[in-house]
Amino acid sequence: MSPAATELPRAPVQRFTGPIQRFLHVEAASGVVLLLAAAIALSAANSGAGDALLTLWKTEVSFGFGSFRMDHTLKHWVSDGLMAIFFFVIGLEVKRELVLGELRELRRATLPLAGALGGMVVPAGIYLALLWGEPAARGWGIPMATDIAFVVGCLAVLGRRVPSSLRVFLLSLAIADDIGAILVIAIGYTTDLNATALALGAAGLGLVGILQRIGVRALGVYAALALGIWVAFHESGVHATIAGVILGLMTPTRRWVSDSRLADIVGRAREVWQGEGWEGFGSRRALLQRVETAAREALSPLERLENALHPWSAFVIMPVFALANAGVAVQMGRLADPVALAVGAGLVVGKPLGILLFAYAAVRLGAASLPDDMGWDAVAGGGCLAGIGFTMSLFIAGLALDGATLDTAKVGILGASLLSGSLGMAVLLIRLPARHRPRSGSRNQLASDPEDKESEE
Repeated sequence: MSPAATELPRAPVQRFTGPIQRFLHVEAASGVVLLLAAAIALSAANSGAGDALLTLWKTEVSFGFGSFRMDHTLKHWVSDGLMAIFFFVIGLEVKRELVLGELRELRRATLPLAGALGGMVVPAGIYLALLWGEPAARGWGIPMATDIAFVVGCLAVLGRRVPSSLRVFLLSLAIADDIGAILVIAIGYTTDLNATALALGAAGLGLVGILQRIGVRALGVYAALALGIWVAFHESGVHATIAGVILGLMTPTRRWVSDSRLADIVGRAREVWQGEGWEGFGSRRALLQRVETAAREALSPLERLENALHPWSAFVIMPVFALANAGVAVQMGRLADPVALAVGAGLVVGKPLGILLFAYAAVRLGAASLPDDMGWDAVAGGGCLAGIGFTMSLFIAGLALDGATLDTAKVGILGASLLSGSLGMAVLLIRLPARHRPRSGSRNQLASDPEDKESEE
């Protein structure tokens, strides 16, 4: 049988969708799209369209049924609604890394975990030290975050200079950083609790767990439950995006159909298809449906959902969030404001300093070891790149601050992220020789291939 015989037929529309699909698989593409969205928002906010843009995001959008209604601005629906899907994808990535990836073995995970801890504690400490006693001190979580899309973009630009161990270190650190940011949002920025709504959300999560245990695999059932859980969390006072994280962490990593079972089903279908014996299957449609189900279930639910949602998260949700939140009037005086300086100090100084100090301490204490192809200069350069806060920093800033203080913090985030990225690129360009070949793949490919190894949830 020729290889062409196993290919699916090509539709005319693939002439147009093919280049788009190839672009979506470029490692730095999501960072490029996110940067363009931020640039558009900044340009609009600092032009005559600034007021129109602000009015657009303040447009009221209502949903409801019966006596229950949810009336919020378009910006709120982006931050609490669309971003719940973004956090669901983060939950999936965290679960994958904990079960299948770099964080599943404590010895290998210690170095990025130590770096992530330092990259959260030191920036938050610097921010609090500079704003202690001020109302803006509530924004202590702002400089703790790392924007993985921009970090991946910078690593892709550096190309062969980046050793694979540094790439793995930074991406694993970003996953651990996400865990820290999730805890910060859940603990530090939760408002007054509605016990009834929280209980309903918990009951929904319990029902999801029961359905998983008894083998319910219909995606529509879980989607409907997820929507109800999101509404309950939204009304409970716990930030609604936490529901997305929890559901992501609950998603199974184990396949229902093994490779050998899939091969047997496909082989038997081929035998029947080429011969007689349709009676045992009822119809050709039933046989094809069995093959379709087996092929789908040969991938874990986590893998299917992550592959399906990651492009939407990276190329739609994050850019829309940037359009809604990065638009701020840049006034040079704001750069000297204590809030902007505290954010900048946390991201530009605190991030690399915390990562470097805590990683060094882990190595010196014997809890971790530095890879052979990654020196401390590479850790320092990577730590600077981790100071690109952007998406998560903007998100936390929106939870912690408001009014002019929020706009000032945004200016600090944008300026500090630009400076951190420039410093990181410069350090790595100067200190790393142009000889390393980075491991292919992206954040989604850090883990060992789930098809090669089945793991328990």
